[in-house]
Amino acid sequence: MKKAYPLLAFAFVFQGFTMAQSAAKPDIPLVRVYFHEKIDSTQKLIKKLDGKKDDDSFKPSDNDDLNNRLNDALTAQVDALQDEIEASKIADNNDKIRYLRGLNEALRRFYAGFRYQTVKSPVLLEVVSGYKNCMELDQKKSSIFPEIKKHSYDAGDILVNSYAFNDNEGLNDSKDFLTLKVCSEHPERMMTVLSGNPDFVYADSLIVVAAHTRPDDLYTYAGAYNKFAERIRSNPDSLVQLISRIAKMPTGRMFFPFLDNLSKNKISFEQVETALKDDAKYYALLVKTEIDYADRVRRRDTPISMIALQGKLTDKAKEVYVNVINGLHESPDNVRFKKIANLTPEELYYLAVMTEDEIYTSSYTHGVYPFIWKEMKTNKGGDSLLLRVRFDHFRKWIKMAANYNTLDDFLKRMDKGNAQILMKAFVNGLEKSPTLEDAVDVADSYASIDDKAIQGLVLSQVQYNLEQSKQNVNTKAENIYNILNTLFLSIDSSNHINLSEKLGIPPIYFMPNKDMRDDSGRIIIQQFFYGDEDGKTYFPLFVNSFRNANWKIQSNNQWVTITSTKGVPVSIYSNKPLDEKLGLDAEAQSALNQYLYDRDLNPTMVIHRGHSYWLPSTLDQLSDSARLVMLGSCGAYQNLNKVLQICPTAQIISSKQTGAGNINQPMINTIIDELRQGKNLDWPSMWKRFGALFNHGDLFNDYVPPYRNLGAVFIMAYQKEQMNEEN
Repeated sequence: MKKAYPLLAFAFVFQGFTMAQSAAKPDIPLVRVYFHEKIDSTQKLIKKLDGKKDDDSFKPSDNDDLNNRLNDALTAQVDALQDEIEASKIADNNDKIRYLRGLNEALRRFYAGFRYQTVKSPVLLEVVSGYKNCMELDQKKSSIFPEIKKHSYDAGDILVNSYAFNDNEGLNDSKDFLTLKVCSEHPERMMTVLSGNPDFVYADSLIVVAAHTRPDDLYTYAGAYNKFAERIRSNPDSLVQLISRIAKMPTGRMFFPFLDNLSKNKISFEQVETALKDDAKYYALLVKTEIDYADRVRRRDTPISMIALQGKLTDKAKEVYVNVINGLHESPDNVRFKKIANLTPEELYYLAVMTEDEIYTSSYTHGVYPFIWKEMKTNKGGDSLLLRVRFDHFRKWIKMAANYNTLDDFLKRMDKGNAQILMKAFVNGLEKSPTLEDAVDVADSYASIDDKAIQGLVLSQVQYNLEQSKQNVNTKAENIYNILNTLFLSIDSSNHINLSEKLGIPPIYFMPNKDMRDDSGRIIIQQFFYGDEDGKTYFPLFVNSFRNANWKIQSNNQWVTITSTKGVPVSIYSNKPLDEKLGLDAEAQSALNQYLYDRDLNPTMVIHRGHSYWLPSTLDQLSDSARLVMLGSCGAYQNLNKVLQICPTAQIISSKQTGAGNINQPMINTIIDELRQGKNLDWPSMWKRFGALFNHGDLFNDYVPPYRNLGAVFIMAYQKEQMNEEN
């Protein structure tokens, strides 16, 4: 039965708004002009999503053919759909309103999805063509299900949620089909989808699938008190029952990492309960289980809940050990490292590889790394260590050794032939990893390898894998090894490789001055200081370095503002290093952040001044407007990925190990003064000058310029390649 629409009053309300449109479309009744206007408005909103302000078209990609097809769908095809609705001899007024409203809803859903990066641009092509076909089926009183089956989940989901097809006889079948489709194509969404549809006919089968493939997700939902949780707990599958039992336990999360061994009766609940009474025993059990699982993975088995195990292993490594030795960084070594003195080499190994972003440089170089060899009671044993842990996370181990300048020492602790085999394995099979982490580790490590023979071996193996990927037509592998090959060859300046041009990424050899300015032509710089002894020592030196005719200094209780008096308008905002024990430095940073936000001052250069243990705080406050980020702190090289998650195209200056205040300040002053003079930042030229200034000393050599941050460049280049392929 058709629904009646009381639109007469509505029409009078919008009469003034739609008068011009009514005049432009004299054959369209006034009650429908409003809906045409809404569609036109949504078309304009979508066109703005590409960020090209002066172009009245939708060009979201670098692919001209795709852009042309998207524009045709958004303009000509949508306009034709509007005309088709109006020209229909079958549809009455209410039907036409329903189809117009539904079309706008479909476009709005695409707009929201594309804006928030949950759908890709080609989905628009499916939505427009699919809507036309569904509408024609609906007018014939036929099911839309055959049409929905043709489309991707994202397009189908938009279509079935359009108001136009609420009463179509194929709607429920279409939604069930899409539920199965999303659970198959996007298993990470499975539990969310089923929790919203607990009566779904295939829910029991999918719950069993989730128990074996996404047990962590099932655990989260099994402990709730709702209809879906009841359906999980009533499932007779033995693994589902075990997960449900653990989920109902007060300490279930502590048992969950051992799910696979519990399900196979390799360990009992009582054994885990006993270990829980002592942090050292629980950590040792986690390490033992991780090695067991790693050995199974090596034999092409897939243990259940390995993600949960690694998460808990990381938590306990930090909580019980690394946080302690980090916190005692000013204490004598015999006091500082007492906590880890009795750990086995395997347990020490996992302290390192599971806490890459947290462990301090000195905690690794003075504690964990030398303690491993002390416990092994040999100057050799490098290959023995990796065999003990079944080569688990060995790429992370090599990357950290390279970044902390211990790789040469590690490789010398094994036979030369074994060392070469290890480094080849380090490079091989990067495309098999579900993430880019292994490839980024390889990229990060290369520039830190001092041994030219090992460096040459790595490059040769990259090139071998590149040729193999071409022969096997493995696109993912070819992309990874092609980028790595380009990066590694660029290290040798005689190869004359411009990475920006070669990889199609934003400039990394220079920073255009204009890109550092905001809409009013200003350059805003924010600097984070911390209230420890180093901060209190170097803050006055920072301020005094700007006491000249080119700058004006203003100060309040919490921060200092330094503004240029000549050249390009540059404003530097830096919080004062107030007492960190009272949290006053954090309060000053927060107040400064609010000040900048309230005045729409968006930093394009952000500088971290402090030890590595302060870096997480700086990154938590990092503005996504930053184009240049300077991390002059201990171990900051490990945090490149975090910066790029916030500022995907930022140029990064970092230190692999010890950031030094006597290097940071001259470097900062030079960079800022170049910006004030309106100059572009020419990194190769500036690094040559810095090298001469600091006599190419060890501390300076640990600083990494933007064009040498190979891990960061790899991520940008790979993401660019993926965008090109998707388009």
